[in-house]
Amino acid sequence: WIWLHVLQFDVSNQTLKPEEDEHNKCDRPLPSRRITLEAAYVLRWTLVPICWLWSAMYSVRTLYSSIALVALTILYNECGAHAAHWVLRNCVNAAGFAAFEFGATLVASNTAILATCVSAGIFATTIQTQDFKDVHGDRMIGRRTLPIIHPSIARHTVLVGLCMWSLILAFIWGLEMNAQLVFHGLSMFVSYRFFMYRTLAEDQISFYWYNVSPI
Repeated sequence: WIWLHVLQFDVSNQTLKPEEDEHNKCDRPLPSRRITLEAAYVLRWTLVPICWLWSAMYSVRTLYSSIALVALTILYNECGAHAAHWVLRNCVNAAGFAAFEFGATLVASNTAILATCVSAGIFATTIQTQDFKDVHGDRMIGRRTLPIIHPSIARHTVLVGLCMWSLILAFIWGLEMNAQLVFHGLSMFVSYRFFMYRTLAEDQISFYWYNVSPI
């Protein structure tokens, strides 16, 4: 279920402005000519009913999560929320991740409302970490990401967001002291990287660390 819905979003995202990936991610299927744009469009819209049918086999609530995720994908990609003000961009990102995680949670178990809400909050306040490495390509196509609109404070928001959420999560999940030290240490390390290392290559590495950090 997870991989199917990730594929649905990725194909939608990558068919939107394939010329952008010529600059930012030239190893992807479209810029590397491993699939044609026409075939990618067919795959993109074929995956929508497949996702819904697959979700319906689990439960009605899982189907609703899938419908919400597809709708938010269309809002973010085809309707242009990805290029809107960074507040709207972050909120749509957060809602999409919440729908995705809620559906995945329903498939894996019964409920994880608190975890999903916390995760949505984390993405809403720190998802701009993915935008630093793409500033060049985003500026070329007119996107209004936080690092482009407010470059002087964008990296500070990563520091504040990651450190704040590491404290909140340590409290919510009642982590023992040794686990907290690892948790806080990795959050501060990722924050430090984004704050101190500002080249395109370093921002890419920092984003990798963001994805493997406990938050």
